[in-house]
Amino acid sequence: MSFRIGLVGLCTSHPDGWIPIIRANAAAHVFDAEITAAWDSGETRPAGYARDYCAKMNIPHAVENLSDMLPLVDGVIVHTTNWDRHMEQAKMFVEAGKSVFIDKPIAGNLRDANQYLDWVKQGYRVTGGSALRYFQPAQDFLAIPESKRGRVYTAYTAVGVDDFNYGIHGYSILASIMGPGIVSAQYLGSSNQKQIMLEWKDGRTGLLTAGKSSWLPFAMTVVTDKRIVQMKADEVVYLAMIRQVMPYFTGATDTPPIPSAVLIEPELAAMAARISWLNHGQKVFLTDLREDDPGFDGTQFAAEYRRTRLAAAKK
Repeated sequence: MSFRIGLVGLCTSHPDGWIPIIRANAAAHVFDAEITAAWDSGETRPAGYARDYCAKMNIPHAVENLSDMLPLVDGVIVHTTNWDRHMEQAKMFVEAGKSVFIDKPIAGNLRDANQYLDWVKQGYRVTGGSALRYFQPAQDFLAIPESKRGRVYTAYTAVGVDDFNYGIHGYSILASIMGPGIVSAQYLGSSNQKQIMLEWKDGRTGLLTAGKSSWLPFAMTVVTDKRIVQMKADEVVYLAMIRQVMPYFTGATDTPPIPSAVLIEPELAAMAARISWLNHGQKVFLTDLREDDPGFDGTQFAAEYRRTRLAAAKK
């Protein structure tokens, strides 16, 4: 019997992009999974959207109450735009022993990030994050022996649209090439967008331009002790992530492709960067983050997201 996947929240374009990839890879026997149910909160979509979406995408069950999805699925993907609701919406599935993938950003504050980490420590099968954490050009480059490619010392990327919902891709793409061990974030200044420096525990640095602007294509400049390399994303940025995550998500393996404490580093780095720009460029260590800091406001972002969508629909 195929692993049954439910979609929680249909706010973004991600379900449209992920469903065909999941189905194509299941048909090719890369993994055994099917999408059986969907639910939407109505926070950014009109009433009845899940019903219409399921009919359009050939998903068997559109549920009105989230709890009705429990017997219909073996795991869920939480796509909800409002990251402040991710833990709330994931909770019943986690506690029921279902697999849970929390789409980016996993959490917008330390309290929710710690909840995610606590679930993992308790043995629940929970993962998530940005697809750019699995940036294929970075993986291909790191597969080259270090003696030939050189040791990566720094990298630079730029991301448009916003500071966090989309900005998290920038932190994630840097982590894809630099690896684990981000210790601090520092706001350097602003030139249209914010300029941010991340530091790793071994002294290496990553530089990020992020903030409100037009959408920018995913790309990265990588500097080693032997060369400078320009990397650009493939057209289908979700493919590498889905292929690597699904064996763990569906239970085919008990080893996640990226350990949970490493996976959450981009979100924690973004939280530290936010505190830095609110404090005139103070270097902020990830270990100094506090649970009483409100972090990024997911409810406010979802409201803006809805207004933007409504305005676009009127044009």
